[in-house]
Amino acid sequence: MSRIALIGGAGVAAAAWSLPALAPIAAPVADALRVPRRVPRSDGVAITFDDGPHAEGTAAVLEALARAGAKATFFLVGEQVERTGSLAGEIAAAGHGIAIHGYRHRNQLRLAPEALDDDYARAEAVIGEATGTHPAIYRPAYGIFSWPGLAAVRRRAWMPLLWSRWGRDWAGSATPESIASKVTDGLTGGDVLLLHDADTYSAPGSHRRTAAALPRVLEQIERLGLETVLA
Repeated sequence: MSRIALIGGAGVAAAAWSLPALAPIAAPVADALRVPRRVPRSDGVAITFDDGPHAEGTAAVLEALARAGAKATFFLVGEQVERTGSLAGEIAAAGHGIAIHGYRHRNQLRLAPEALDDDYARAEAVIGEATGTHPAIYRPAYGIFSWPGLAAVRRRAWMPLLWSRWGRDWAGSATPESIASKVTDGLTGGDVLLLHDADTYSAPGSHRRTAAALPRVLEQIERLGLETVLA
C-alpha cells in the first residue's frame, strides 16, 4: 500500500472518530446521531446553564430567574458541586432542572472508555446526592461527544441534549448586549439556549456578563409570547 493511501486511510479514520464532535455545529450530524438540539414545545424555550455551580455566577442567575418567575435547566459539573457546598441543592429546591455535565470538564475525544464510565458514575452520584434528584439528561463538555461517550450515555438511559442557540458568553470579548442578541436572534418555540453560570472553564469574569444579559433574554422570551420550560 502506498504512503498516500495510508495517509488517506488514516485521515478517513480520524474523521470518522471525530464525527460526533460536529453535532453542536451541524444539525444534520446531530439528527443522524439522534442527539436532540431542541425541545418538543412550540410554546416555550429551554434556557440551560453549563459549568456550574459557581458561588457568584449561579447565585446571580438564580436571583434573575426568580425575579422573572422563570425556570432553567442547570448542567452541573460534579467537581464544582463538591466545591460549592449547598448551592446545587438550592438550584433543585428552586424548581429548576438538574442535568449532568460530567464530573470533570474534559474533552471526550481525549478519554478512554473506562475513564468516561468513571466520570459518568462519579457525576451521577455526586450531583444526585447533592440535589436529591436522579438526573437523566447529559451534555458533554464543549458539547463534544465521542462514539464511546455517546454509547455510554445510551447504556445509562440518559437523554443527550445539545442546543440550538448559544450566546458565546464564554468568550473574553462577549458583552451583555452581544450575549442577549446572539442567543435570542430569531428565537422560536422549541429552542434550547446555551449559557454559562460559571467562569471556571472560560474567560475570567464571564459569568458576570451572562448574569447581566439574562434579564434581557427573559424579556425577549416574554415579548415573543413564549415561556421558559425545563429541558
